[in-house]
Amino acid sequence: MSIETVLLGASAFFITVGFLATFARFLKGPSLPDRVVALDLITTIGVAIIAIYAVLTREAVMIDVALIIGIISFLGTIAFAYYIQRSASDEHR
Repeated sequence: MSIETVLLGASAFFITVGFLATFARFLKGPSLPDRVVALDLITTIGVAIIAIYAVLTREAVMIDVALIIGIISFLGTIAFAYYIQRSASDEHR
C-alpha cells in the first residue's frame, strides 16, 4: 500500500464527511441563501471527487470534466446571487 493510496483514501473519507454535513445544511437550511451556498459547496465537493478519481485512474480527461462542472457551478451561483439581490431590492420598493 503506497502513501499515495493512503492519502487519497483519507481525502475521500474527509470529502465524504464534508459532503454529508453540507447536504444536511442544504436540506435544513433556514433560508434560500444558505441553501444556495450549500449547493455551491456540494458541486465543489463533486469536483474534488472527480479530481481524486482522475488521480486514481490516471485519466486526464476527467480534470477537464471537473473544470467544466466548476465553471457551470460558478455561473449558477452568480445567477442565484443576482436573483436573491433582485428579489431583495424588489421588497424594499
